[in-house]
Amino acid sequence: MSVRTLGQGVPFTRQGAQPQAQPRPQSPTPPPHQSNGSGRRRKLGTPPEPPGERAETTARPHPGTASIPLPAQPPLPGQGRPSVATEGAGRSYAIGAPDKNADEGPEPLDGPGGAVEIADQPQSRPLDDELPPEPLDNPRRLLVWPAPDVTTQQALSDRGYRPVIVNSREDVDAQIAAFPAALFVDPLTGPITRTALQSLRQAAVAAEVPVLVTAGLGQATREAAYGADPAVLLKALAPRDSEQHPPRVLLIEEHAEIALALTATLERRGMQVARAASDADAVTLAAQMRPNLVVMDLLQVHRRQAGVVDWLRANNLLNRTPLVVYTATIGQADLPRLVSGETVLFLAERSTTAEVQDRIVDLLARIGTN
Repeated sequence: MSVRTLGQGVPFTRQGAQPQAQPRPQSPTPPPHQSNGSGRRRKLGTPPEPPGERAETTARPHPGTASIPLPAQPPLPGQGRPSVATEGAGRSYAIGAPDKNADEGPEPLDGPGGAVEIADQPQSRPLDDELPPEPLDNPRRLLVWPAPDVTTQQALSDRGYRPVIVNSREDVDAQIAAFPAALFVDPLTGPITRTALQSLRQAAVAAEVPVLVTAGLGQATREAAYGADPAVLLKALAPRDSEQHPPRVLLIEEHAEIALALTATLERRGMQVARAASDADAVTLAAQMRPNLVVMDLLQVHRRQAGVVDWLRANNLLNRTPLVVYTATIGQADLPRLVSGETVLFLAERSTTAEVQDRIVDLLARIGTN
């Protein structure tokens, strides 16, 4: 058919070989009125748009594809023009990033036009101070002198400790490489001497091994007392800052009568004594005097609360400050005789009840975690 027949009543039929015409963009103004029967030739196409006023910058997508290319972005300040592919169909675009003060988004983290990659950094796990120092099949060594009795040996083994008997400074030095938990002096099975005790204490303090000594206190007249003066034992254990400074002893005792008797005998041996009525009060007193030796009633040691042992560990003094715990077999009715001087204190065997055994092992466990 000819374009002359358009608008003259001749029906339009699609030719089989004629391709389908692309839809034209609709003009904002309606087309002019077409009159029937006019033979005037009309221009059916739209004039080409100038290059500066082109509405679309990319080729139309194929009807069968779903991807739509993004419009090209203007080059960033300081960057070159986007690279355009010269081979194959289509157009390639350079991926850029907005300017620093632009409204589109923030500035890229690794420079303009780059990708940001964040790697998961492994976080260190917190250390648990309550874990056993060694595997369960290799119990931690505990230096003991003299050899423990059967009940104490079993209690220590149940708590994961392997007692190692030491009798001299050389024995202590030979065990230092194994990092023993503490030096435990428990004179139940045999006597101890002041010279040997002082030598073992010096070796343990030099190797930064805590020292725990047990004792028992008895009361009797001077003629009937069968044990040594407690000051002899305590002076052998108490280190001093220098020869010009006397040892400072922190005494934790609830009963004032026993505390006064112990203070008197220690001061006669040239030691300074400060007394606290409870384990909680001892923390405040220890911060003021920095003791060289701590002497306390075993039954007054807190088992579930922080006390002077924890304060010594927190201030790095536990390895240099020996601990002496005692059990006193003194009745309430005998305390006035102790104050009047009718009776005196002497060293005796400690109590071996189940509660005392448990408290000693608990205290060793707290010391051994140092």
